[in-house]
Amino acid sequence: MRAIVWARANLFNGIWNSILTLVVVVLIARGLWEVVQWGVIDAVWSAPDGRACRALSNDAGACWAFIGQWNRFILFGRYPYDAQWRPLLVVILFMVLVLASCDRRMWRAGLLAGMWIFGLAACFILMGGGVFGLAKVPTDLWNGLPLTLFLAVIGLAGAFPLAILLALGRRSQLPTIRALCVGYIELIRGVPLITVLFMASVMLPLFLPAGVTINNLVRAQAGLILFYAAYLAEVVRGGLQAIPTGQYEAADALGLGYWRKTSLIVLPQALAISIPPLVNTFIAAFKDTTLVTIVGLFDLLATAGNAITDPEWRGFYVEAYVFVAAIYFVFCFFMSRYSRNLERRLAR
Repeated sequence: MRAIVWARANLFNGIWNSILTLVVVVLIARGLWEVVQWGVIDAVWSAPDGRACRALSNDAGACWAFIGQWNRFILFGRYPYDAQWRPLLVVILFMVLVLASCDRRMWRAGLLAGMWIFGLAACFILMGGGVFGLAKVPTDLWNGLPLTLFLAVIGLAGAFPLAILLALGRRSQLPTIRALCVGYIELIRGVPLITVLFMASVMLPLFLPAGVTINNLVRAQAGLILFYAAYLAEVVRGGLQAIPTGQYEAADALGLGYWRKTSLIVLPQALAISIPPLVNTFIAAFKDTTLVTIVGLFDLLATAGNAITDPEWRGFYVEAYVFVAAIYFVFCFFMSRYSRNLERRLAR
């Protein structure tokens, strides 16, 4: 009943508005029908090769047989085929860690941190091997979805505490600390992420002593941490500035020192206020991991791009990118919904 009342008040409250609403509904319905017809009704789900798939669909429907043939390569890339249960287990472990972190009952001192430390250690052991009878796999073969999760999760986990320190430093009363933080934030925010990745992966080795090398994955990870720390710092600073002055004065009246006042009173309120822009930055960072392709790392999008170059399956780029887009959408939609739920809880 409320939906009908809302529709009458907003969509059918006049002749022209009603006509426009009907036209839009017809266009949306037609578009959805064409998508369903292409992706479900006329789609081909099994075929030996691309030529047979095109013949079965008559070039009118999607060829999901391509995904069935190449899904393991898209998800795990060049990781040894017989050992791909290991990156699959890593993806599952990442999901378990994220879901457990969303439960506020896990937010106890040391519990969540310990869970992530042991979980990440298990992920590195599974991916790299070399212990417990697992075959050693170099990081050059860490591709696809596990690499994307490593870059996003570790990158944000490393950038967030650095961002808090930068935000506090930018509001510091000490001129030297404030100048250093302002200079770092403005410098990093003034250059594109590709430049930071290029400097971390290509230029940094030129300044290292002879014989000293740093893994390409580590260099790219460091570049992501340094880059997004600057963006998150500005988000946290906005939350700090939104705290009423009375909160600071009340903490000073209680005789709290700077760090106790910041950790117990100011920072929790600032982070609660900053949830929407923080999550927006998290989502952007998760999607921007695709840029690591420029430094020779093959994330989820890069492995999908390599899959469509196979001569027998060439040309099915729409199906490949729809598959990858669906994976990105699931992760980003989860972050968005959880942030809204957390925002409502903290607003109480």
